[in-house]
Amino acid sequence: MTFNKRDHSPELLLRLYKEILKPRMIEEKMLVLLRQGKLAKWFSGIGQEAIAVGVGMAMQQDEYILPMHRNLGVFTTRGIPLNRLFSQWMGKPGGFTKGRDRSFHFGTQEYKIVGMISHLGPQMGVADGIALGNVLKSNKKAVAVFSGDGGTSEGDFHESVNVAAVWDLPVIFIVESNGYGLSTPSSEQFRCKSFADKGIGYGIEGISIDGNNILEVYATIDAVAKSIRQKPRPVLIECRTFRMRGHEEASGTKYVPQELFEEWGKKDPVKNYEDFLVAEKILSEETINSIRTEIKTEIEKNLEISYAEKEPDVNTSVELQDMYAPSAQKEIKPISNRTSEKRFLDAITDGMKQAMQIHPNLVIMGQDVAEYGGVFKATAGFVEEFGKSRVRNTPICESAIVGAGLGLSINNHKAIVEMQFADFVTCGFNQIVNNLAKTHYRWGQNADVVVRMPTGAAVGAGPFHSQSTEAWFFHVPGLKVVYPAFPSDAKGLIASAIEDPNPVMYFEHKALYRSITEQVPDDYFTTPIGKAKLVKEGNDVSIITYGLGVHWALEALQANPGISADLVDLRTLIPLDVETVINSVKKTGKAIILHEDTLTGGIGGEIASLIAEKCFQHLDAPVVRIGSLDTPVPMSSQLEWNFLPKERFNQKLKELVDY
Repeated sequence: MTFNKRDHSPELLLRLYKEILKPRMIEEKMLVLLRQGKLAKWFSGIGQEAIAVGVGMAMQQDEYILPMHRNLGVFTTRGIPLNRLFSQWMGKPGGFTKGRDRSFHFGTQEYKIVGMISHLGPQMGVADGIALGNVLKSNKKAVAVFSGDGGTSEGDFHESVNVAAVWDLPVIFIVESNGYGLSTPSSEQFRCKSFADKGIGYGIEGISIDGNNILEVYATIDAVAKSIRQKPRPVLIECRTFRMRGHEEASGTKYVPQELFEEWGKKDPVKNYEDFLVAEKILSEETINSIRTEIKTEIEKNLEISYAEKEPDVNTSVELQDMYAPSAQKEIKPISNRTSEKRFLDAITDGMKQAMQIHPNLVIMGQDVAEYGGVFKATAGFVEEFGKSRVRNTPICESAIVGAGLGLSINNHKAIVEMQFADFVTCGFNQIVNNLAKTHYRWGQNADVVVRMPTGAAVGAGPFHSQSTEAWFFHVPGLKVVYPAFPSDAKGLIASAIEDPNPVMYFEHKALYRSITEQVPDDYFTTPIGKAKLVKEGNDVSIITYGLGVHWALEALQANPGISADLVDLRTLIPLDVETVINSVKKTGKAIILHEDTLTGGIGGEIASLIAEKCFQHLDAPVVRIGSLDTPVPMSSQLEWNFLPKERFNQKLKELVDY
């Protein structure tokens, strides 16, 4: 291994040694604790320290780094107190996740680190969003994000690198090429000889370096970071290395040929650099022993602090409270009495436009949302008023864009991400349910992202443009789910969703876009999230529904004037206004729940269960659920209306009233 000192000072060379030695010594101690049963799991980075340390040293302290399991050197070079790291690994309260997540699955704004989740790849989309925030601020900052070679097979890698390329984002994509994805060798994962070659496919620069050479890593990252701060663009850097232990300690290393260990053992990044510094007379045996003693003392001292910590207190109210970032939820009233007749779609557009005017840090992203105005024209004219930096056409890559929304939030922006159709959210599902939903609970970082979801059937669009997907997200703690039925609520709730610092899935029924109108305040206003609306009041039965179902119910009541009903428009599915539902059912003694979604596994089942649990003694009839057939949504009008529950609802409503 050949080291090039360049013009580095002896002080810098010595500091690099201390920084690369520290994670090695910490790991050696952690392996002992693992064998003693004091740690539950460990992902070893032994043999790869030069990459994490080189990156951590080259990046500025206020620049975000998104590391992975084997990047302990990033955390140590950022100066995180070791007792906090140890407490994190032991599940103690002094860590970063209050014992809720393990190992390196955490982030910290204080040290500008955003940790990974177990699903390889999503952190790269988040890096795009952070970098986009830097570009919007013109702050000349770079972002570094790590991936293993196995992770580059994930769709998130391709989406994120492509987005960064198209948008000229200052991201350094670091691929730690260590030969394996768990036990699967690189030869069974890809055919490219060098990951640097992959940059060509995205029109960006690709560089391949010796990942075990601390000076080469440091110099390369330093030069690239300086360059992209001045001229924003992504760069892909392959760091050739090898992990000297298993994927994690329980997996062992039997699947790795012994000769590889022998070959790479000679390339040990710590020992080789130490020998180089000794030869350069920057280090001596005495200095080495002194540094090792200092690090060992620091480790032992901080371990004692972590050992002394109690286990996390079990407090259910705190656990539930921490699912969401605090939100004042102050209702904003219109400042005048001016109203105008607006269609459902116009109300959404109006609410978003006014929010863009009020919040200069709000960014809208989605396919065709700029000049084209979106396929439904919800953002028509926005790019002319707010510019393409804030109204951004995206490649077809839902996962990277949802991840970018989270990254924007981490970098103190707000984001609206438009799904062209709610059906397409499947391509961004992981980012929503595992990143957006869990981030605040895990390490206190809010996800200020609204995902707009044009949804629903009754428009002859067939199986892939008509699905009701709200129940998928109703089940996921950490998300809020909003589903208005009237133009005034559509405007007020989109404004509330944008104001809320938490992730909000905002469903808007396509069949309502241009079919209903209402007098809507012209001024900016919000409608509280989590509060249902009593559309009609009566005594015979409670109808509980949302979205297009509200209008079906109104038609049924108009056709049956003898039925006196409470019509509860939920408006928000999570948080659910249980109080309004229960009070209504206690009054009428009968309940029918209507939703457009398929019957099995729909939201109606949960509401029926709540009613049975809390209103049993008040019920005069069984609770009735009405939903669509348990089939995909057919295209033919006759088949579609047979699929939808409208007519079955009319019949069941009359039967329930007569029960």
